[in-house]
Amino acid sequence: MTALVTLGEAMAVLAADRPGPLASGASLRLGFAGAEATVAIGVSRLGHPASWTGRVGADSAGTMILDALRGEAVDVTRARVDDTAPTGLMLRERRTPDHTRVTYYRRGLAGARLIPEDIDPELVARARVLHVTGITPALGDGPRAAVRRAVDLARAAGVTVSLDLNYRARLWTRQEAAAELTDLVTRADVVFAGPEEASLVVPEADPATMARTLLDLGPREAVLKLGARGAVAVTHDGEAAQDIVPVTAVDPIGAGDAFVAGYLAGILDGTPLLGRLLLAATCGAFAVASSGDWEGLPRRAELDLLHGADVTR
Repeated sequence: MTALVTLGEAMAVLAADRPGPLASGASLRLGFAGAEATVAIGVSRLGHPASWTGRVGADSAGTMILDALRGEAVDVTRARVDDTAPTGLMLRERRTPDHTRVTYYRRGLAGARLIPEDIDPELVARARVLHVTGITPALGDGPRAAVRRAVDLARAAGVTVSLDLNYRARLWTRQEAAAELTDLVTRADVVFAGPEEASLVVPEADPATMARTLLDLGPREAVLKLGARGAVAVTHDGEAAQDIVPVTAVDPIGAGDAFVAGYLAGILDGTPLLGRLLLAATCGAFAVASSGDWEGLPRRAELDLLHGADVTR
């Protein structure tokens, strides 16, 4: 049985090694990124089988992405190599030490060509958790229909549906996002969001109130990610807050996805709410303490390296 099934876009990343404008001769680091792929890697590193479904191009970037996911023990047997479109690309520029500028090349490319037929019904039905994000339905009609099909299959099979709102303003308007994400929230079991993202679906308020209001729409758990202020989670059995696990921050990219990976691993572990939040915060701390989207995600044996993070089995 695959513990976690997820689907979405993964793209190659060229990231500047040092601050300053991109210019001839600039040094760039090659990697890849994708919110759902990061969650799959995070859950896999914590000992739970994970599967990722998506499309990459028949090119070196696509090969690199699939090889890296296989190397992280993520099942990519349902991923498709699309020979009609190249793999998407993200160009990440550190314009100043404190400001990162990102340019995406994704429209019409392989990752945005996901369709419902790419979803394996048996794989979803055998999973314990299906994880989706608000990024994938924003990519177009095909990806949106693929997410809906995956959620329908999971609900029919009694599989826990996890949703991270992950609103991307460059991909669709707030009005478009609000309609689609509200529908997904009503069909999810666990919902993650930042306060601004949550305001697409529920009225603005303090984080705990927003989480409770999300819960009223149907989920059994709602988690508000608050960045440097930690997180708040509300369930039908109670609520809890979690401070960040202090580390020296190197790169904030990927922290939210690392948090989600830790929380879902806690669900798969059968850990109570406070333990899930601590594991999530610990994974987020590891992520910001390293460069890259997913490279710093912890393995189970490393969790006690951070002071106060006694979350090992």
